[in-house]
Amino acid sequence: MLDFDYHLIPYAFALLIALPFFVLLRQFVHHYISLKEKELKLISIKANGDVKMQAYERMTLFLERLKPSSLVEKFNKELAIHEYIFLLEKSISEEFDYNSSQQLYISKNSWQNIVTCKNNILNSIRKTYENMSNSATLQDFKTVFLMDYMNGEDYISQTIEDLRKDAILLS
Repeated sequence: MLDFDYHLIPYAFALLIALPFFVLLRQFVHHYISLKEKELKLISIKANGDVKMQAYERMTLFLERLKPSSLVEKFNKELAIHEYIFLLEKSISEEFDYNSSQQLYISKNSWQNIVTCKNNILNSIRKTYENMSNSATLQDFKTVFLMDYMNGEDYISQTIEDLRKDAILLS
């Protein structure tokens, strides 16, 4: 017959009592880890949404600065027209380059509209300058530039409105 060792009974009893606690502890830890993973995912999604919203904000600011009413206020009024145009084009290009990484977070259509706005403004600046007489002043250039934009389609405001609609869909 089997020889039963009675001095192991206290150990077996302790094991029977501890086993349910270990099972409950394991389930608690597993549930806690699962909740923390869900929390991290939510934080990640929220952070990604914040980055996208910031991209829309930055590009809206860029477009506001691109409006001719903002551009004519830039730089010293004592500049020659060609100096003013050079600084204006440089400023627009640098700000656009600085914000170009935002295209990762903005819809493809909105980004294309922003690029089109920038190119249209640069073309408008050049076209206005080419149509000016040699005796024109910087104030004349600014006036003609503003009037040409006001008489045409307000594509910058339309692009800002499109960005606003996209941003609302994000939130």
